[in-house]
Amino acid sequence: MAGSIPPASSPVSSPAPSPASSALPFPRPRRPSGPAPEAAARHWYERVLGWATAPGAPLRLVTGARFDVLDVPAEAGVAALRHLAPDSPVALMGGRMRLLVAAGSAEELPGLLDWLEWGALALDLRALGAGGLTEAPVPPVRAVGAAVPRPGAGALQGAAVWLRPPEPGRDVEAALPALPSFEGVEGAPDLVRLVDTVAARCHRVRLRRVGAEPPVRGRDQPLAFS
Repeated sequence: MAGSIPPASSPVSSPAPSPASSALPFPRPRRPSGPAPEAAARHWYERVLGWATAPGAPLRLVTGARFDVLDVPAEAGVAALRHLAPDSPVALMGGRMRLLVAAGSAEELPGLLDWLEWGALALDLRALGAGGLTEAPVPPVRAVGAAVPRPGAGALQGAAVWLRPPEPGRDVEAALPALPSFEGVEGAPDLVRLVDTVAARCHRVRLRRVGAEPPVRGRDQPLAFS
């Protein structure tokens, strides 16, 4: 009919979004490639260095076979670095330093402290020898790549790290401090000087904690067995 109003058209509905178009624009999480961090570290210690590790987590090194460990305050350890060879392995964990020394040194330590006239004092140092375990420091990046996260990331905060890592392919025993009487370690750093320096520093730290001044002692004089 002329002059009549046309009927209103029905609204056009939009098509429902497909599942693909409604997906978030982020990639799906991917599983990490390569070996797990602990597996990579264990492989480096056991297969590359030839060091024994204990089963289970956290990863721990067995002491008493290839080396013993002298555990001291970091301040005492820093003072003792001058008595080590450039390739002597040294680890840090929190405020402690772990000096790798020749296997058998832990057994000799009490007698050595007595001989150096430190045995009667309570010193903040201990040695791990046969049958002992020490936390395995995080391997250096160049050794295992990015498979092992760096210290300071998440659960690794406060983990043991290498200050001077062991070098694959080198005889670690030749770089470890030992007593002059030990066989097969000619030219190795002197364990006597190392222990004497560490003990003196431990005593100094102890006196500082109780508010006393350390006595002046000639600890740098030459040492000789009588």
